[in-house]
Amino acid sequence: MNRAGTTIAIIGAGFCGTALAVQLLRRPPVLPLQLVLVNRSGLMARGVAYGTRVENHVLNVPAARMGVLPGEESGFLEFAQRHDPRVTGGSFVPRRLYGDYLETLLTEAAVNAPAGCHFRAVVGEVERIMPAGGGGELWLANGDRLRADQVVLALGHYSPADPPVPDAQRGFYSSPRYVRDPWRPDALWGVKPDQPVLLVGSGLTMLDIVLDLRARGHQAPIHALSRRGLLPLAHRELELPPVYDEALPRHMLARPGARHYLHCLRAAVADAAAQGGDWRDVVGALRAPTRDLWRALPAAERRRFLRHLRPYWEVHRHRCAPPLGRRLEAERAAGGLQLLAGRILGFDERPDRVVVELRRRGAAAPERLEVGAVVNCSGPEADTRRSREPLLAALRSDGLALPDELGLGLEIDLESYGLRDRQGVASSWLRYVGPFLRAQDWEATAVPELRQHVTRLAGRLRGDLAQPEPQRLRYLL
Repeated sequence: MNRAGTTIAIIGAGFCGTALAVQLLRRPPVLPLQLVLVNRSGLMARGVAYGTRVENHVLNVPAARMGVLPGEESGFLEFAQRHDPRVTGGSFVPRRLYGDYLETLLTEAAVNAPAGCHFRAVVGEVERIMPAGGGGELWLANGDRLRADQVVLALGHYSPADPPVPDAQRGFYSSPRYVRDPWRPDALWGVKPDQPVLLVGSGLTMLDIVLDLRARGHQAPIHALSRRGLLPLAHRELELPPVYDEALPRHMLARPGARHYLHCLRAAVADAAAQGGDWRDVVGALRAPTRDLWRALPAAERRRFLRHLRPYWEVHRHRCAPPLGRRLEAERAAGGLQLLAGRILGFDERPDRVVVELRRRGAAAPERLEVGAVVNCSGPEADTRRSREPLLAALRSDGLALPDELGLGLEIDLESYGLRDRQGVASSWLRYVGPFLRAQDWEATAVPELRQHVTRLAGRLRGDLAQPEPQRLRYLL
């Protein structure tokens, strides 16, 4: 630690990076402190999720559960009600408004930071991090260097991976008729409103893009293709807190395994239905013990879960707002949205269209679908082993980060949030918080869980940085 002051650099200004910055600015772990928030776009406190300006893009969690700070869980609800008094705790409000809330919190925390605590926002892309003097040095794409005693990676979701096709077919992925990243501001500009579209993926990203296309005046049919053809399920109109059944996780943990977990869930859902409830009560009650259930699974059972059960769990666990669920059903009923279960075999690009060759699930023969564009809605890439992102690639090659063997994220020590290096040793200066924690924790993608991780990391930084320096400690003794 530098006696002239400590520098903490946070890379990424989405939810996790912003929430951590706010907590550290409100209660600095040490003074004097330089807190630097680095983001590759100028949209601080937004990230991919909250940078959208489309009003139909709403939160998938009710407003009452979206507070950022511990002890202030109702903070976002109060903020939203100041903008619209009609908002209730059960409302699903535009994600844009949540971005406004995060930005307001960050601005207020920076302005009101105690003396000796200084905040700086840096717009730039970090391409490499090198160990330097007990901390790290950030190498930015523009050639700048930034030294820090502590570096926190708050990296969120990255662009989807291209659908797997034979190598000879991959040239289509360079075509203007293919949209790799549906979250780019200009992603849908080239999609003609009178031509059918194929959306690869049928989850929440697909739902957002359907709504966005319709808002832009797209009138042609939309096809959504995924391996199993599962659509997002909706929250209840009146979301009630789940009744926690302590017996259910105990029964599941008695014999950790994917098949046993499934049998227990089915029995619990049947019991809930018999008592006037439904499956949402069961899924909601498992939210808290999910971490223990995941950790109890042997590696082979985790693979079995991911291979056979993950898509079904995802559509039940990560639900959409009720109004969006109704819009989705209306689109299908009117024939505007057609759902396909199967996989892509290849592409044949013509001057005015794309002919997609696909095979439906269970079918022997392939078929062809003619569309004007193909949009990748398969969801963010979590497999850091194959990520094209420069920083992740550099961390891997330099041995500072260790991808997990299941392709869910990175190996992290959940006590310190230190990144594990190539030898499996947790770093004392390079930390991580965000969705790549899913490798260890599984539940690490929604705000209620990420808020807990951010709070624990902030506490750990306060504890570590408040310790006397070793040289000074020896002098005092």
